[in-house]
Amino acid sequence: MYATQYEISLPADYDMGIIRKRVADRGHALDDRAGLGLKAYLVRESPNQYAPFYLWRDTGRMAEFLAGGGGFHNIVRDFGRPVVRHWTGLAFERGPVFDAVPRRASRLITPIPDGDPASAVEEALAGASVIARESGVHSVALALDPHHWQLARFILGEDDGEATERYEVLHLSVPELAAVRVGRQW
Repeated sequence: MYATQYEISLPADYDMGIIRKRVADRGHALDDRAGLGLKAYLVRESPNQYAPFYLWRDTGRMAEFLAGGGGFHNIVRDFGRPVVRHWTGLAFERGPVFDAVPRRASRLITPIPDGDPASAVEEALAGASVIARESGVHSVALALDPHHWQLARFILGEDDGEATERYEVLHLSVPELAAVRVGRQW
């Protein structure tokens, strides 16, 4: 499992209805994308931002999407080439409302203290498992950025009280979500 997200920051006076229409018209395009566990079409309006989040099952398909003409070229054409953040998947947990379409999402990025990352990762894995059992949670993904030594926790569903970024989910494409391994990824 591999996680990616790009954030397209838009002017304060940008009509977010344009993004909502874009997702309504085009969001279904990845509903059957091979290698993709899920894509959450995320927006927030303070500040105005379009920030899709992906969980990939196949990094080759991810590469094709980003650099092989597999769809990302539309984002580049319309908004310029954004920085794509990426993380190695550590865990994926299903929540009590996994069969429902979530309307909210959140992200929390936390630094891993200096030294051996194992204890911080174990603590985050245990925390993700606990959060996944909370009512209103669709799913939780925990991932690692070893370049910056940060953990990223993504929650689809009810707001995460600790989250630093909160989003509205406009559409959820889940072509291979049922096949994403649950629990620790190793």
